Amino acid sequence: MATGWTVFAAVLMFFGGVMAVLQGITAIAKDNLIVVTHNYAYTFNVTSWGWIHLILGALIAVAGLALFTGATWARFVGIAVAGLGMIANFLWLPYYPFWAILLIFIDVAVIWALCAGMTRRAGREY
Repeated sequence: MATGWTVFAAVLMFFGGVMAVLQGITAIAKDNLIVVTHNYAYTFNVTSWGWIHLILGALIAVAGLALFTGATWARFVGIAVAGLGMIANFLWLPYYPFWAILLIFIDVAVIWALCAGMTRRAGREY
């Protein structure tokens, strides 16, 4: 059973994953709505970004749900997918900056909470 920082990270991961799924659906369905005015070195078309965010968001949400079990593997998977989410949203900045910055902050908070919850005192996790 998860407690403390792990529950906090699980809730944030699920919320952030759902937001990323919505971001992906929007980019796939309304790819002509989002327009970039500059050429960037890491430019994909918006539909490609939509699929990346949709798949990554689903993985983040599932990892967030797995964190509620309190399993150690779920903590490491959570750190990994939150890191991938940060990278994807950093690359998404030219397309939708406010949404990307919000999800980057959520991913940073998740990684911090998962790492802070790893401290052990007297063989017990806090």
